[in-house]
Amino acid sequence: MIEEDTLIVGAGPIGLACAVSAKRHGYDPLVIDSGAIVNSILHYPTGMSFFTTPELLEIGGHPLTCAGEKPTREEALMYYRGVVRTEGIRVKTFTKLVMVRSNGGQIHCELEQDVNRSHPSVQSSPRATAGSRSELTATRLVLATGYYDNPNMLGVPGEDLPHVHHYFDEAHPSAGLDVVVIGGKNSAIEAALLLFRAGAKTTLVCRGIQFSNSVKYWIKPDIENRIKAGEIEAYTGAEVVGFEAGSVTVRSADGTETTLAADRAYALTGFHPDMNLFRQIGIELDPETGVPNINSQTLETNVSGVYMAGSIVAGYSTSNVFIENGRFDGDKIFGS
Repeated sequence: MIEEDTLIVGAGPIGLACAVSAKRHGYDPLVIDSGAIVNSILHYPTGMSFFTTPELLEIGGHPLTCAGEKPTREEALMYYRGVVRTEGIRVKTFTKLVMVRSNGGQIHCELEQDVNRSHPSVQSSPRATAGSRSELTATRLVLATGYYDNPNMLGVPGEDLPHVHHYFDEAHPSAGLDVVVIGGKNSAIEAALLLFRAGAKTTLVCRGIQFSNSVKYWIKPDIENRIKAGEIEAYTGAEVVGFEAGSVTVRSADGTETTLAADRAYALTGFHPDMNLFRQIGIELDPETGVPNINSQTLETNVSGVYMAGSIVAGYSTSNVFIENGRFDGDKIFGS
């Protein structure tokens, strides 16, 4: 069985920052991720610019240079790839942690590699398997899994239809189509605006009467003006009750149901951490907030040798921890 001193689960900015800290303290961690390197940023809309200035996204003292005032998605992807290369971080992508057992100071981990995603050329082979499993032991397990792999499902009929998406990539393919966007926060509103400007007939469905207070100050008047001008149709105080091929049915606060044409539907209703994994490991979670039982100084959980970093430390309040304030968690773990 493979033995590792440190296994870091999550190759996002926080997981990579933890890996840099580990190397600076004499360790050679293995980093795994169920997706690509910085998979959450990979799923951002094409051409998106960060709200944050570049120095607040930097890890390990590596400067992030960008053409504009703030970095784009593409510049961030290139930057974090560069950190991995420069630091010599060992990363296994498309590899998921599926089981953990703690025994006598050693942590036994079972991993599953998604062969089809990591090697696209084998997809046409009928003998290809999508679940190649392996095991290793580690002295230290660092969870930096974030929450972007787990969309908040609406739980309504038809949500698994092919025209329903929980991630938004780019607007161009939707030009000339009927598109429904579901959600009332930044992701949904930005997607609706991009779709409208790409020529899609865009409808926005929001459960709240008003948009979230967290909506960026410069896009809130934009969406309000587009709705007022009739350029984007909006159903506020409404919820989706079902999807069918080519349509979305919404229910207004007064109980009225309306069927909307939808060649595509984007349910951008947020994400959540993988609490089931944490419970399986034995990490104690507050039943209401999801906040783990954790030492705030070292970030070690109630399970000896298991640490948590980044947004998952905040439980369900995922918006409380960002790259900006989570990138130093590795120093707490490896510097203690």
